[in-house]
Amino acid sequence: MNYLVQWQQVTYLYWLLPLLALVIYARVLWYKPMRYVFSLVQTALAHNKQSKSNYTTCLTLLRALTLLALVLLIAQPRLVDVDSKLPVEGIAIMMVLDVSGSMQNKDDETDYRTRLDVAKQEAIRFVQKRDNDAIGLVLFAKDALSRLPLTMDKELLVKVIDELEIGFIDPDGTALFTGMTTALNRLRYAHAKSKIMILLTDGEPSDGDMNPRVPIEVAQKLGIKIYTIGIGGDGPRYVQSLMGVFAIPGVNKQLLTEIAQTTGGQFFLARNPADMRTIYDTIDALERSEHELPSFSRWYEVASTALWFVLALLALELILALFLWFTI
Repeated sequence: MNYLVQWQQVTYLYWLLPLLALVIYARVLWYKPMRYVFSLVQTALAHNKQSKSNYTTCLTLLRALTLLALVLLIAQPRLVDVDSKLPVEGIAIMMVLDVSGSMQNKDDETDYRTRLDVAKQEAIRFVQKRDNDAIGLVLFAKDALSRLPLTMDKELLVKVIDELEIGFIDPDGTALFTGMTTALNRLRYAHAKSKIMILLTDGEPSDGDMNPRVPIEVAQKLGIKIYTIGIGGDGPRYVQSLMGVFAIPGVNKQLLTEIAQTTGGQFFLARNPADMRTIYDTIDALERSEHELPSFSRWYEVASTALWFVLALLALELILALFLWFTI
């Protein structure tokens, strides 16, 4: 076990400790002990009969230590076992998102949002419903990038997804299999019994991409399900613009189906924004299993123990002052 001390009211330490140091300094600098004069003092000194006990210093140190313990107690210390892991209900999910140039296209003439906008909004909605799941994010276009590892920090994940734009990675390409491999590398270290990859793309892999069998075989070996989502139709769609008629390529339905089926997942086709929401709702109904996350740590309150320590110091000071070094 690896314990660290955590202060729940650490702000109190910022002004109480300097104040205590100032009080101790003033005590040392200005305090003058009371002196008593008796007729036989000179005789006692002449025969070396004076007391050698420096009890006032000892009592002062005890008092200072007691005050220091009280200051630390006010800050509410507790021990945190940073190596502990608590079981949490959920699964490990890596979202693999296509951010190539074709994700700027629109699939619904009545909806102003691009494919990327729809994917982002539905991914955020999905993330916000998965309270107990560790979720990470991988982006791919011409290259692949692990944007966020598996995390329980949903606020950070939502912020990262919301800020995604075309051009974050060179958009001239679709390194689909490289993106899958990057996500698999993140999932392999997860301790979840159930590991899921959600792969979302709208096009064909680039010619220079890696061998597709590599990520598929790795996913099978690691027991990782891959749910694939194809955006757009399963064939090219022709659109009229001021520059003429151009074709929006469709998704490779056969390839995405093979990836999903060989890893125990499922393929979905999102022809419009409504389909996308339905797909994420379906994936949200996945089975849940218990796994361990180091994000949660066991902590132990030490306030009661510290209070007994303070009382022991006070008792020691009283015993010494009243029964051993008692003064007039």
